[in-house]
Amino acid sequence: MTDEIYERLADALDRLPNGFTRTPGRVEIQILKKIFSQDEAALAGQLTGKMESAGQIAQRAGLPLSDVTRQLAQMVKRGLVWLERQDGKMRFRLAPFIVGIYEAQIDLMDHELAYLVETYMSNGGSDGILRPQPAVHRVIPTQDTVKSEWIMPYEDARAILLSAKSYHAGDCICRVQRELVGHKCEFPKDVCLSFSGEERAPIDGDLTQSEALALLARTEEIGLVHTVSNVVDGVSYICNCCGCCCGVMRGITDWGIENSVAYANYYAVIDPVQCGGCGTCIERCQVGAINEQDGISVVSREKCIGCGLCVSGCPNNAARLERKPLAEIVQPPADFATWEQARLLDRGLVH
Repeated sequence: MTDEIYERLADALDRLPNGFTRTPGRVEIQILKKIFSQDEAALAGQLTGKMESAGQIAQRAGLPLSDVTRQLAQMVKRGLVWLERQDGKMRFRLAPFIVGIYEAQIDLMDHELAYLVETYMSNGGSDGILRPQPAVHRVIPTQDTVKSEWIMPYEDARAILLSAKSYHAGDCICRVQRELVGHKCEFPKDVCLSFSGEERAPIDGDLTQSEALALLARTEEIGLVHTVSNVVDGVSYICNCCGCCCGVMRGITDWGIENSVAYANYYAVIDPVQCGGCGTCIERCQVGAINEQDGISVVSREKCIGCGLCVSGCPNNAARLERKPLAEIVQPPADFATWEQARLLDRGLVH
């Protein structure tokens, strides 16, 4: 009976646009058992991707409203359920596994959970979550690497931060997880930026606006790729990613999923005359899109994600970003609801 509860929850998660694909070894059930208590799993399995009141959920689950309200509140705090407040009323929905539940488990992440996640993603989980389109994350270029007349507001990391009112820095769940399975990453963990357009009470890890901008600049200097939610409106975080740890970027570097992240609408070009052959751009490229040929660096147009790290790091100013032809420009979905509908359509869950 216990496994049936977690099986129902796994199916509920897989019905969400983000997906939670089932694997032959059923390691996903072990992950859910690690994160959810049996009672939490039973209630969460009753939820969908639609916001509902606690009363609606309690009626469907056949449980007392007071118990359901209390349990939902606890699950919201742990990132298992999402909460929406509107007109003084609270509504709830099941959070997706990625991006959502997994990223909220920084305090729970230990050796056991790290290995379970690694096994899951390496044995089919990544394919089910990262291959469907639109991609979960989108690359935005490093600051000052794109001509000002080209860049759109949703591509401008600095503009995105300046529009917020509260800022927070936390540890990267991916680097924490990878370190626990024996991979030592050279990059710092405490560089995940989240922000909000609303003022709120301060919490540990909060930053001022100037500190958030400084952190953004620091991540660019050391060679991390900015990725955000693949939407125009509603971006609330900037992940600063490496190709060896980031669960989304590893779609490219480890699991053969070329479209695991939405590329920026730019591509890098390196001037062979100006290139000094120092190899800095090769070292900074997180997806292996640059190689040395006859003493100079050459970019693979197909592999380039348009992050601009080669441009910002080149000591000879040999690298630049070019805007893709109009026919190749892809605008992100307008908002999260639009993104979810497109994902459901791509996965064949709606018609």
